[in-house]
Amino acid sequence: MIWLIGLLFILILLRIPIAFALTFVSILGILLTNPDLMINVPRNIFNGIESFTLVAVPLFILAGEIMTKGGMSRRLIDFSKTLVGPLPGGLAMVVVLASVFFAALTGTAIAAAAAIGGMMIPAMKKDGYDTRFSASLVATSSTIGPIIPPSIVLILYGVIASVSIGDLFIAGIIPGLLMGIGLMVYCYIVGKKYNYRSSDRRSTFKEILIGGKDAILALIMPIIIIGGIVSGVFTATESGVIAVVYALIIGMFVYREIKLKDIMPLLISTAKTTSAIVFLIGGASLFIWFLSYNQIPNQLIDLLGFVADNPILLLLIINIILLIAGTFIDTISAVSIFTPLLLPLVIQAGIDPIHFGIILAVNLTIGMVTPPLGVCLFVTSSIAKISVPKMFKFLLPQVAILIGILIIITYIPDITLFPVQFID
Repeated sequence: MIWLIGLLFILILLRIPIAFALTFVSILGILLTNPDLMINVPRNIFNGIESFTLVAVPLFILAGEIMTKGGMSRRLIDFSKTLVGPLPGGLAMVVVLASVFFAALTGTAIAAAAAIGGMMIPAMKKDGYDTRFSASLVATSSTIGPIIPPSIVLILYGVIASVSIGDLFIAGIIPGLLMGIGLMVYCYIVGKKYNYRSSDRRSTFKEILIGGKDAILALIMPIIIIGGIVSGVFTATESGVIAVVYALIIGMFVYREIKLKDIMPLLISTAKTTSAIVFLIGGASLFIWFLSYNQIPNQLIDLLGFVADNPILLLLIINIILLIAGTFIDTISAVSIFTPLLLPLVIQAGIDPIHFGIILAVNLTIGMVTPPLGVCLFVTSSIAKISVPKMFKFLLPQVAILIGILIIITYIPDITLFPVQFID
């Protein structure tokens, strides 16, 4: 039955929607092994989506939509300019810093690429920055979104792997910050080399305070969410409700950039995105049940037995597989496929599931800026009005930095696990 895994990837390469591919392979496997088990198909699909934790997904998607529409992203960018704008490569560093802030609000890469790219790419072009550099940087910076909490990718992994989402959120903070720091250092180097400098005057303390005051309401929200989860005041799912309510209050009554007429389009957009995710999770749930019933993970363990007892080599192979897979499978689909396949291997090798969850997330988000899929690249290329291949000169060193951070995260597990253990 392990050959069905190969069939799954053939269907994916043929551009069959992932949810359909997962369901088809599972049903085909059931028909070939024990057709009487077909009665379990609807039950397993329903069981996969009948999860209170999954309610957090549409809530955080909606919160992100509201925050983007409500002007929070613009205020975060303005605040970032007061902090690093005058430095060499300052506007580029603003992109990265704003992505870190934006990640703590929405947890999605595509939203960050669209929101920040729409404002920053024209501004950088006006300031003399190479458009290829600007577009590629916005794309790579957006990958921080699914790592720093709240993260939809980590929520899905937590549901599938039965791992604490609160612990995953805490574990993602330092890796996300490391990605941001690595890209900001690169921006500084490029700024020095090409003399990219917006102004020689540094922001005064008063200007920083004014910028911070304008953005403080946006910056407080992630503190409320993470603080509430860590202290046990509310669960990760309940934090999604807090995020939506908070974003609505700030967007409608404080910033006053959201009107009643804007609510319905936001709800419709959220519903469309959520329905696709729920359908995918249902197919993934059936696929997971089929794998377990036929002991396919055990077959994989036997097949990779030569590395199962060597965590260093196993993680290297897993990283290579995930980096390649991320180039042609979207992140959410890849989490649904690879979590049930690789988690048994990882656990047998003595690797912590929380550590593996962060490794998985970082790998797959890097895939969002690597062709041929590279969805964030296509978002920023459309904004910048240049082709994706033209970005490669600047994209390659940026991706290399992200892979370097990935290697550090992979082989120094305390980076992800120490904060969790410290708080626990």
